[in-house]
Amino acid sequence: MQTLAHFGDGGPGPWILLFPLFWALVVGLGITLLRRTGWRGRRGPHGPAARDDSPLAVLGRRFASGDIDEEEYWRRLSVLEEQFGRRG
Repeated sequence: MQTLAHFGDGGPGPWILLFPLFWALVVGLGITLLRRTGWRGRRGPHGPAARDDSPLAVLGRRFASGDIDEEEYWRRLSVLEEQFGRRG
């Protein structure tokens, strides 16, 4: 019988199937490691990460901390959206 590279005649037999599985596992682990460590700072789950010092983020923090009231927040937000445009 001529299966798995002549298993009975001294070929590698069923062990030959482990090599592609091994390399698929190595590549998969490498991609997982890169996604969890190296690419985390550049991308978030929904695209590029927002900058913490952007005007919209600063305005949101000021509103959350109570520095400005709701009316001033909405007024400034409308001005910022006109100037910078809404992304997404």
